[in-house]
Amino acid sequence: MRRDITDKLSFEDKAVLVIKGEEIEVCQDAPTVLKVIGLMDDAAGPLEVMKAYEMIFPEESRKKVEKFKLGFKDLLTVVMEAMYLITNSDEEPGREAREE
Repeated sequence: MRRDITDKLSFEDKAVLVIKGEEIEVCQDAPTVLKVIGLMDDAAGPLEVMKAYEMIFPEESRKKVEKFKLGFKDLLTVVMEAMYLITNSDEEPGREAREE
């Protein structure tokens, strides 16, 4: 038995964040997304955030982000927004923290 599902898959779509008009590509392949989800739990600290950052953003994208010279809190926002984008989550990351 054989079934071709090629038409059901999206090979062309790219996940992109825009910061100050700069397009930042985000890795959205399933293995990367699953690794990042496993890494980023409620107890995630700076080391986990940096590992996630390195997994989510290809080198060219990291160079673009680094040009902004963001503080850690802003970098965390970038990482969380990228996770929101690639997981298609219904809940915006950090929403509870902003509403408090």
